[in-house]
Amino acid sequence: MSWILGVSSRFIRSSPLTLNNLLYCTTTSTPKVDDASVTKQRKISKAMKSYLERARGHDEFMKVQNLEYNLGKRHLANMMGEDPETFNQDQIDEAIEYLFPSGLYDKKAQPMMKTPADIIPQRKAAEFDETGRPYHSLFFTGRPNYYKLLFDIHESIHSLNEVENRIVVKHVDPDLSQKLSAVGSEWISKNILEKKLLEDISDKEYENFVNAMSRLMQHPISYTKKYFIENYRKPLLTKTHISQIPKPHIDENGRSFITVYECLRKSARGDVTVYFPGTGKISVNGQDITYFEDVQSREQVLFPLVFTNMINKVDIVSNVQGGGSSGQAGAIRWGISMALRSFLDTETIDRMRIAGLLQRDYRRRERKKPGQAGARRKYTWKKR
Repeated sequence: MSWILGVSSRFIRSSPLTLNNLLYCTTTSTPKVDDASVTKQRKISKAMKSYLERARGHDEFMKVQNLEYNLGKRHLANMMGEDPETFNQDQIDEAIEYLFPSGLYDKKAQPMMKTPADIIPQRKAAEFDETGRPYHSLFFTGRPNYYKLLFDIHESIHSLNEVENRIVVKHVDPDLSQKLSAVGSEWISKNILEKKLLEDISDKEYENFVNAMSRLMQHPISYTKKYFIENYRKPLLTKTHISQIPKPHIDENGRSFITVYECLRKSARGDVTVYFPGTGKISVNGQDITYFEDVQSREQVLFPLVFTNMINKVDIVSNVQGGGSSGQAGAIRWGISMALRSFLDTETIDRMRIAGLLQRDYRRRERKKPGQAGARRKYTWKKR
């Protein structure tokens, strides 16, 4: 008020406005700022508002999930006697497999503990600002991340050509020992690339991506872009058991067959021969499946064939001796499972391994202990 009286007294004398009018003008001029802020808020599009709400909810959800994951990791590390600070993902997988063994056949149904970022799908960031202007220079292409990747590949090839030209001018040959090799790895699949880019692409666009990356990898000095290339390659699954699978032999009738020796279970010893193709005949010591009188032993012999859908497709000839019906059935079951590997694909073999069909059963009857009624059974204790 003092500023108004002191500075504007001259203005009051030369103006027809009174002091009350001047005060009214100064007080009514302040809402203009609010009007400007209101109009600025009105410029935010509805799409941006909805995105901000979804992003805020997603961030809060991920924050809770990360806290629960870190807490569970610390509990798991304490159970395994490890340091929680250095407990990595490989140790987590080993601990889960040890503490929570599962006989489920499907890998997706087995218990696991991964970071929330690996399980929960990523969300695409905002592509435009509050006024609706896109951030990305390739926004109007429809797939900005995909075309940005192609642009990066082109720029990488262009930079490699410039480096190669400078090397040629200096009369220096590129180091061929560091040249990248495609052996043992392959380009990521279309589904993985879509998850990486957070965009849907067509088969033709994926083919263009593979061609561009292959051209980049074939460059003589592509090893300088090794880290960029490795982001889009995945190693082939190295399964040592595949090299150990024997190749089938051919009999006089032209059928493939595999013979597995040393089929062990308890005191039973035997050998199993599987012929492919076949009609489903099963021979046990010269008899059919009725060699086993109880149903449980018969189901044990047939289980590998049912599991791999090979019933009525192979013929089985087995010889077994020693032990009882349970031990002999277990020995034949393991022999059939090991022989079927030569006639099945890798995915089915993995399912058999998860189901425990390829693992020897070393369990034996536990002996009786002195001073006890049995292996674990105790005599009745009587006080008097």
